[in-house]
Amino acid sequence: MALATIVAVNGGFKMGTVSPAYLESKAVKETRSLISELCRQFYNLGWVSGTGGSITMKVHDSCIPKPQQLILMSPSGVQKERMEPEDMYVLSGDGSIISSPSPKPYPHKPPKCSDCAPLFMKAYHMRNAGSVIHSHGMESFLVTMINPLSKEFRITHMEMIKGIQGHGYYDELVIPIIENTAYENELTDSLAKAIEAYPKTTAVLVRNHGIYVWGDSWISAKTQAECYHYLFDAAIKLRQLGLDWSTPDHGPIQNVKRVSGINGRINVSTKAGTVDSNYKFDPFPRCIVLDIEGTTTPISFVTDVLFPYARDNVGRHLSATYDSAETQDDIKLLHAQVEDDLKQGVSGSVPIPSEDAGKEEVIAALVANVEAMIKADRKITALKQLQGHIWRTGFENNELKGVVFDDVPEALEKWHALGVKVYIYSSGSKLAQRLIFGNTNFGDLRKYLSGFFDTAVG
Repeated sequence: MALATIVAVNGGFKMGTVSPAYLESKAVKETRSLISELCRQFYNLGWVSGTGGSITMKVHDSCIPKPQQLILMSPSGVQKERMEPEDMYVLSGDGSIISSPSPKPYPHKPPKCSDCAPLFMKAYHMRNAGSVIHSHGMESFLVTMINPLSKEFRITHMEMIKGIQGHGYYDELVIPIIENTAYENELTDSLAKAIEAYPKTTAVLVRNHGIYVWGDSWISAKTQAECYHYLFDAAIKLRQLGLDWSTPDHGPIQNVKRVSGINGRINVSTKAGTVDSNYKFDPFPRCIVLDIEGTTTPISFVTDVLFPYARDNVGRHLSATYDSAETQDDIKLLHAQVEDDLKQGVSGSVPIPSEDAGKEEVIAALVANVEAMIKADRKITALKQLQGHIWRTGFENNELKGVVFDDVPEALEKWHALGVKVYIYSSGSKLAQRLIFGNTNFGDLRKYLSGFFDTAVG
């Protein structure tokens, strides 16, 4: 049988034909064994019982581009805890079956590639995943029914959120929920749409069914799957206790009748997580998105305190941290922005010399560009990211103190007590937002906030 694999052609790569020897390589054998081992673990966790669920991973080969690496996939309709390494299917990077397992005697069914294959391939192609896990864990099923009409599962302020790629303790984790179908492959389009609509997610829940989780490697996928199931279990148990898993302090689930906003400018009417007499679930909670300048904080604090501090300290900051990975990333962003500004003829932009000119010359040019950007109050990521890092030093050295209007703490506390989630959206970086609300003249107010958004979103 001819087998597809990857061969080098004129410095690039394409599918070629080789002998079956590649399937007997150490990398392929180890991946086969790993899948059967993980399926036994997942069976004991209740993720793949009753022949449900599945797992797939790519055969890591540093000589082959990841999108073109071979894919191993567990079969469908088999006892996952009893699978052997030779039971796996081998697929090419485009999803074509290269090698199938041999049939087993009765009562085993004829081999069949996983019904999840089309969904797995979406994660591989759309997210460049290295492994995908499909679990039927009870937690992943029940959590989709907490609110039968909700299109998302949300949770925040949980330690295990840190195990999800791109998330921290203070972040809100959002997982899309798609509706189940009679046949697995019919979920393909809705899963693809969810992946596209939620670029930060590494999982998609299927109502009354389970969850798909992917990662850059099998370790990443497994770690995240474990964290997701933990968080689902926590949400279910908190709900049984009457506590809200989606708010920072996980206080009692409450009905929200009417909320007055800051300076009387905002009013919210809703019922949080209630069921009316007709048994129609009212989705909860509604959220409030606040700006900073002029809404929670005087404009003068930004223009007369924060901006001057960044302007006056940019040179010192760059000199002190020049060789750090963080500052080098800031400089890279500024380089790209300045190059674009020069092409567009933006006033105040000056060329940044190469590293050969010396550190002092590079910093001097960066300072000139940053000062011009601050003067023009430009809302660009390159500037906002650097400002956030400069301000962090100011807050750490007690040279800066966040300022909010007098009625802000009371409003945030009231919304929080009523179960209304509050978010901050500002052109300032998320780091800068957390610094302001974490070091205010009223103390740390971040416990009342569910998330932060900046120019890197949308």
